[in-house]
Amino acid sequence: MKRKLDAMHPHLFGLTVAAGSCVAVALVFLGLEYSTRVVYKDPAADSVLAEHAGAKPQVATKIPPLDTVRFDAMLTANANVPALASGATVVPAKWPVKAEYPLPGAVLPFSRIVAYYGNFYSTKMGVLGEYPKPVMLAKLNAEIRKWQIADPSTPVIAGIHYIAVTAQGSPGADGKYRFRMPDSEIMKAVDLAREIKGLAFLDIQPGLSTVQAEMSYFDKYMAMPDVHLGIDPEFAMTRKGSKKPGTVIGTLDAADINDVTAHLAKIVRDNNLPPKLLVIHRFTQGMVTNYASIIKRPEVQIIMDMDGWGHQANKTAAYSAYIEKEPVQFAGFKLFYKNDIKNGAVIFSPEQLLKLTPKPLYIQFQ
Repeated sequence: MKRKLDAMHPHLFGLTVAAGSCVAVALVFLGLEYSTRVVYKDPAADSVLAEHAGAKPQVATKIPPLDTVRFDAMLTANANVPALASGATVVPAKWPVKAEYPLPGAVLPFSRIVAYYGNFYSTKMGVLGEYPKPVMLAKLNAEIRKWQIADPSTPVIAGIHYIAVTAQGSPGADGKYRFRMPDSEIMKAVDLAREIKGLAFLDIQPGLSTVQAEMSYFDKYMAMPDVHLGIDPEFAMTRKGSKKPGTVIGTLDAADINDVTAHLAKIVRDNNLPPKLLVIHRFTQGMVTNYASIIKRPEVQIIMDMDGWGHQANKTAAYSAYIEKEPVQFAGFKLFYKNDIKNGAVIFSPEQLLKLTPKPLYIQFQ
């Protein structure tokens, strides 16, 4: 059976600077680009996971205890809070975020993740589907080396961030405007991450479904210690009047995110796993509501990923407004090979991103 996959893209930043010291960030919705690609439904998809079961890494019976002294030191250094001038009024810093210690085996803040994003069925949704595997991996390794040189104190882990549920421009049989990838393609992403000794991320663009409903489909993957989750509020439409994806920017509330982390926490506990990583994409104020009510759990490490494209000044302002000033737990930053260089713009270097407050520990390339 053939199916059309509609690739949806994030949008351009618009920046408005008010007079004096006030900076107002306005993110302008400019519409979505669509690409069409034929998707072949795999009739044997349900058997693929079983075929790969032998390759699933075994979890150690005893994970080494968390080094809390090193955790605190790296968390403080990563906050990158500027030193106050002598005699200045001391204001409580928003970073690092106060939270219970994570379970043993936590990735953050001990390492930084540099990930490639996309879908194997589409050349328009990111580098994973744009380049042949050898070319893509060579490019990823080059980015990893840049970060290792820029910040040798923080080891780098490779990431494969695969869009496992794609928002669609057509409703589909159930009217949910989303398409789940077959198990064969998901395991392709998981196996690729394992091949490079990295981490796999399965991303959900829920459309008119919900992240709560979609994530349950991936429980069998979340039970694997090297597979993590991403959710994309841009294409979460049920809180936006169930409008068609691409007509408005979607949203998720803290309540939705708390449901997701509670579900992940149970999987971690039931399977004796290290903490799961949860990447949440964001580039507008309204994409995530009630951020202060997001619950931090020792079983889940939450990364708020600054996801829009545009000129450096616009992206820096958005990072300040939606990441630095609305702290959740950890920070990420997305870079676009094509869209970030439009109109004479240039892509951030690792050295530039390391000056941000906080330093992003998750770097994603599309």
